[in-house]
Amino acid sequence: MACCTTAGSCQLQIFYKVISSIIRLTLSPLYTSDMKNLLFSYGTLQLESVQIASFGRKLNGFPAKIFGYKLKEVEITNPEVLLKSQQKFHPIAVQSKNSTDFVEGIAFELTEQELLQADEYEVDDYKRIEAELDSEQMAYIYVSVK
Repeated sequence: MACCTTAGSCQLQIFYKVISSIIRLTLSPLYTSDMKNLLFSYGTLQLESVQIASFGRKLNGFPAKIFGYKLKEVEITNPEVLLKSQQKFHPIAVQSKNSTDFVEGIAFELTEQELLQADEYEVDDYKRIEAELDSEQMAYIYVSVK
């Protein structure tokens, strides 16, 4: 957490952290110690149908942002991914030269096994990296390999 410049800014930072934790726990009633990985999704993994097809359950998560990225589109040709998403074009995060650019999405809590299943869902245009969310938590995100 950044240093507080005034008592008011310190209170706002604490309030933000408390609210973020409440939202995360409220939206994640199945949160267990097995859910150790955060995966930031800005695209089709937010679709309940894709979650059920990929993980066998609806994922729990909370709203988040990642700065320094912007979205473009990639054409999907993998038949299995096309069947799950029903979308020929998917968004893809690319690093931006502008640090104020950001991508909004959902940070989902996944088991290690589910993270590997997410790797299987993503096509070769994506690579998984770790990045910091606006809540200062680390999460995995799929970004463009280019």
